[in-house]
Amino acid sequence: MRNIELSRLATFAGCLAFAVSFNGLAHAQKKYDPGANDTEIKIGNICAYSGPASAYATVCRIEAAYFRKINDEGGINGRKINFISYDDAYSPPKAVEQARKLVEGDEVLLIFNPVGTASNAAIQKYMNAKKVPQLFPASGATKWGNPKAYPWTMGWQPTFRNEGIIYAKMILRDQPNAKVGILYQNDDLGKDYLAGVKDGLGDKAKAMIVAEASYELADATIDSPLLRIKAAGADVLLNFTTSKFAVQAIRKVAEMTWKPVHYLASVSQSVGGVMKPAGLESGKGIISSYYLKDPTDPAWNRNDAMIKWSTFLDKYFPEADRSNVLNVYGYAVAQTLVYVLRQSGDDLTRENIMKQAANIKDLRLQTLLPGIIIGTSPTDYYPIKALQPLRFDGEKWVPFGSVLVGATEK
Repeated sequence: MRNIELSRLATFAGCLAFAVSFNGLAHAQKKYDPGANDTEIKIGNICAYSGPASAYATVCRIEAAYFRKINDEGGINGRKINFISYDDAYSPPKAVEQARKLVEGDEVLLIFNPVGTASNAAIQKYMNAKKVPQLFPASGATKWGNPKAYPWTMGWQPTFRNEGIIYAKMILRDQPNAKVGILYQNDDLGKDYLAGVKDGLGDKAKAMIVAEASYELADATIDSPLLRIKAAGADVLLNFTTSKFAVQAIRKVAEMTWKPVHYLASVSQSVGGVMKPAGLESGKGIISSYYLKDPTDPAWNRNDAMIKWSTFLDKYFPEADRSNVLNVYGYAVAQTLVYVLRQSGDDLTRENIMKQAANIKDLRLQTLLPGIIIGTSPTDYYPIKALQPLRFDGEKWVPFGSVLVGATEK
């Protein structure tokens, strides 16, 4: 009898050990949504390779190059990134078409850093209805930080509204009696900047703003709105334009021998992409702001982060314009996605991707300017909130003053 009891105990112990072991395996099981498996992570992207915003195409090319680098180093937790990027020519209807192709045809895990405010706005409802992450749009629109209404959309760069508030604070401090003229793109990008300036000026906005003039993306030039702003007597110009029109505006202001205090949107302050084509001397004295290290600034020549960036370009994107800060932007936002994917481990579900993206604690990318960090929470979908004021000296952007935060947007 004793031997029978011992046998039963041994059998029970064996079964228990198996159950515990099975439970452990089940708990550690890999989880996948469409676009991910043991060997691959499919990442979608929509870019303006053609059309009026094609200057931003370099961002997508740098991202593709960075993911090649990650794959060469073994990938993400052993999985290679398959980066699928399509052109929408900066056209919202085309963006919707490409988003459907990526989600329903290519079955990507997420769409990363799609370019442009209008294009991102066009796909936002679709992405959220499909519960597919629209992660880190290449746009600073405020609407990318509304987790209650759009839990599957999260921004990355400082918002245009926040930037507008910062410029308003600078004007109140440095030009308190200014006559302000505002040139803006007639879409969510321009309107966000405009709203931020008015918020920042507060009850002084009505008296200080003497002219608001918009332009359309289809316009050939922006001469007419600039002439209206000058005619209104503005001595401060807020230039909220994208690259192509920023070049035109800087040139035109110089041609008119008009000398306003000139503030330029951060999305258009690339030395290689805007300031050189506009004429370096024409841009001298312009004020802007940014959050990433400028590759044209000699202060970063011996900086480890920028040396690594330059070495990366040597191998993976040698034809890149090293004076174009957009090539630092693409590198940094790609690094952020890689961080999120690594944090996701073997749970590569869309829900977990968003969970990890919404729980970034003080991420300090080396290409960020000192004092600027990336941080999110389930109720804070604005990863970068601060900006460093800059002034163009005719060759490069020179930081001045301290890092500023316009508003905490929830």
